[in-house]
Amino acid sequence: MVEPAENIATQSATGVAHYEQPLSERMRTFLRLEFLYHPMLRNSDQDDDWATRATISTLIEILAILSRGDVRSEVLSELDHQIGALDRFQSHTGVDGGRLGSLMQNLSTSRDEIASIGTGYLKSLKESHFLNSIKHRSAIPGGTCEFDLPEYSHWLRQPIQRRQQDMAQWIQSIRPLCDGVTEVLWLIRESAQSKEQQASNGMYQHNMQKDANCRLLRVSLSAGSSLFPEISGSQHRFIIRFLEWSTVEQRAVQSSDDVTFRLSIC
Repeated sequence: MVEPAENIATQSATGVAHYEQPLSERMRTFLRLEFLYHPMLRNSDQDDDWATRATISTLIEILAILSRGDVRSEVLSELDHQIGALDRFQSHTGVDGGRLGSLMQNLSTSRDEIASIGTGYLKSLKESHFLNSIKHRSAIPGGTCEFDLPEYSHWLRQPIQRRQQDMAQWIQSIRPLCDGVTEVLWLIRESAQSKEQQASNGMYQHNMQKDANCRLLRVSLSAGSSLFPEISGSQHRFIIRFLEWSTVEQRAVQSSDDVTFRLSIC
């Protein structure tokens, strides 16, 4: 699976850089969760104090996102939509019934797991004195150093097995939801085929069809390109400007050349 960030490039093994832009608040939330979730899992497996710190810091960021609005209902709604869409494909000729059934089973399992955690799934994290103390000090630059949080420092000195046990317990509270987001984003990306497009003088403009149900844009360029896209717009209309990057000391400027790229409207 691809691991994107909002409007941030990801590079595939084929030497292509993908840039993504959400077209709704729901997709913004999902992409931000995915952006945080996968690095958190990788860091939690490493026997390193700074990797553990990164895990806790990311967990607190995820908790902040999940505490705003009813993200659980958003994920359940999107899963229901995807299950319904796949169900309609069952009557189509030429469809791989085995693969389709497996996809639907995965989504249904994910939906059941999210439904089973209930609306109070964040309670244990929100009520954790340990995590709350770190959260409050994290707003201060350097606020989680040893003299500010001696208990945190002491915990970081514990064997990795003990730290991983605690981290696994915290992560388990949000894992079903984050795994569901991963499933949904994978399906949304796979739902569209990329098409070659050309940006005249470095700019491309597109008006959506009225009945289009677009959630996400993916712009693909060669990984070695000096260009990157700046995407703005909504579910009705969007503009892509291709900017040329040189160094961090110079501001990127819009290319004056015609730029060939691949676009997926998911």
